[in-house]
Amino acid sequence: MESEFDSDYETILRCQKGDIDAFEEIVRKYQKKMFNISFRMIGDYNEAAEAVQDAFLSAYRNMKGFKGESRFSTWLYSIVVNVSKNRLKKVRTQSFREPLSLDDPVDMDDGSIKREPPSGELSVLERLEKRDVALKVQDCINALEDKFKEVVVLRDIQGFSYEEIITMLQISDGTVKSRLHRARVALKNCLKKYLGDL
Repeated sequence: MESEFDSDYETILRCQKGDIDAFEEIVRKYQKKMFNISFRMIGDYNEAAEAVQDAFLSAYRNMKGFKGESRFSTWLYSIVVNVSKNRLKKVRTQSFREPLSLDDPVDMDDGSIKREPPSGELSVLERLEKRDVALKVQDCINALEDKFKEVVVLRDIQGFSYEEIITMLQISDGTVKSRLHRARVALKNCLKKYLGDL
């Protein structure tokens, strides 16, 4: 491992020596992005949280095996991608999902309904519409085959480079680009059904 190659160099060395505090630093630094990746792949909050816990546990157990051949973050995200793919298969076999209803009441701090939103804030209706669009987007992502879902999540939602995705998924540059193109076309067609022409 080269220190200029990875900003986590010192922390990783401490982790590899069994320093729990160092591993907690890693968790704090990466948990949000790992959760975002997992949630977009699985589409379920609780399952994604479980997947991230499993991914961190796997990373902790295998920390000594990290040799610095890729960036540490890429290595860590590879783990969460794989754990999320496995958990998604498990979720599908259970085939029970609790639907999220847009008819649920919107929680207010004092229990009342705001008539006039403060300047700059979205109204309740606007928030529901925004939430509805976000749910439709996630539904379209969920409808993709796993191999297409993972590339569009990693590239378009999480912003990883092609090189990072190639390393994480262990597939060629051409395969990444081909899958990404097909995923984008499928997403656009799916969203047209919900939202009209884009």
